[in-house]
Amino acid sequence: MTGVRFTVVDVAPEPYSVTPRLIARIDVAADGDDPVHAIALRAQVRIEPLRRPYSDDEAAGLTDMFGPRSRWSNTQRTFLWQHAAAMVQGFASRTEVVLPLDCTYDFEVTGSKYLHALRDGTIPLQFLFSGTIFTRGKTGFAVTQVPWDQESQYDVPVRIWRDLVHQHYPNSGWVRLGHDTIAALAEYKSVKGMLDIDEAVTSLLDGVRELR
Repeated sequence: MTGVRFTVVDVAPEPYSVTPRLIARIDVAADGDDPVHAIALRAQVRIEPLRRPYSDDEAAGLTDMFGPRSRWSNTQRTFLWQHAAAMVQGFASRTEVVLPLDCTYDFEVTGSKYLHALRDGTIPLQFLFSGTIFTRGKTGFAVTQVPWDQESQYDVPVRIWRDLVHQHYPNSGWVRLGHDTIAALAEYKSVKGMLDIDEAVTSLLDGVRELR
């Protein structure tokens, strides 16, 4: 049976993607000289928040996820960011494959909440690999599974994610609201003669600040 090892060597923005997307370059190394015909590769990409420190501003932004800093030893746990997949073409000994990582700015997604709270430093990622390996067998193709212990860590600079999101959503973001909330905001905007929902929300926030 051919053994295969996976190592993340780089994570960078995909320059021509319509939506925000990072590209992870994965080094794939096979044990022995037998060629690998293909690999249907899957990866579970997780965030390991315990692998980095946080400023006070970042800690404030993470309160919704982990609570106050005093509780983080109990509440900070590795969590799923996304699933990714790619097809590795046939190779002998070693090759490289590109793994696409789609990035959303939806604050309802846990990963987006975490990433938005970060100001500097790195994003501590863990890649857990799985999938199917196709090799030559005695009567044709042989099929084996990627071993469960194949994983790799990689720290992505926060600026890469922030620059990517700003490129696709310049000076804007996305917040999901209920239909009744949207209707109420639209009515408030119309009554006040405002140009858009953004101005309506800003006005309401200014009113809250004045009450403090």
